[in-house]
Amino acid sequence: MPATHRELLDLAVDVALEAAELVRERRRGVVDVTATKSSPDDVVTDADRAVEELIRERLLAARPDDGFLGEEGAARSSASGVTWVVDPIDGTVNFLYGLPQYAVSVAASREGEVVAGVVVNVAGGEVFTATLGGGATCDGRPLRVRDVVPLERRLVGTGFNYVAATRAVQAAAVARMLGTVRDVRRMGSAALDLCALAAGRLDAYVEEGLHPWDLAAGGLVAREAGARVESLPGAGGRDCVVSAPEAGFEEFLDLVRRCGFLAEQA
Repeated sequence: MPATHRELLDLAVDVALEAAELVRERRRGVVDVTATKSSPDDVVTDADRAVEELIRERLLAARPDDGFLGEEGAARSSASGVTWVVDPIDGTVNFLYGLPQYAVSVAASREGEVVAGVVVNVAGGEVFTATLGGGATCDGRPLRVRDVVPLERRLVGTGFNYVAATRAVQAAAVARMLGTVRDVRRMGSAALDLCALAAGRLDAYVEEGLHPWDLAAGGLVAREAGARVESLPGAGGRDCVVSAPEAGFEEFLDLVRRCGFLAEQA
């Protein structure tokens, strides 16, 4: 019998908590940058690779027929229909600098749909979880997005791509948005931003250039807490994630369009 969403989540939580402890251990020592990706600012540390390897080993030891997709390059196809989508340290630059906003993100996708996910706030200790159709929690407490308020009172989360041309487009769009909302926050971890939206700590979120591992677990947490999450063609040439409480989504999406986050045809 195939594993239930809850069984997949339970495994994800156990592994993510072990991984978070390894991240903390690595942060207490010397953090070495071992590589870069899309630009010299898009760094990979030895900890990213060690944590991803731990997660991969634990998950596939428990479920050897599953697939795996990790940020640091580990990948294998699935024979079971389940693929694990993993970001070992979401917010690596924060981790490198010792800024307490980075997370372990583990999600289970079944036949292309995310059905279970966990995001562990490593520095803060919070554990955000969700299953498809089963709701979202933080440390076991149910999550719900904030009530919708007028645009000028919405606090918006965002992020900036490490590719300079895309970042310039994003910066211009954020500058246009600043005069129309309460304020904008750039905290450095997409997974935690989406969980913050789910927990009512943000009113909306927009960012271009996320990868599947950035979005998988945090996006499920946000949706299960009452947010709508959509990916649309961004003005910088990559997909742009737009998220807000369902009741206020269309109004926020219209603002995102007007500010220039999205490609003209989107």
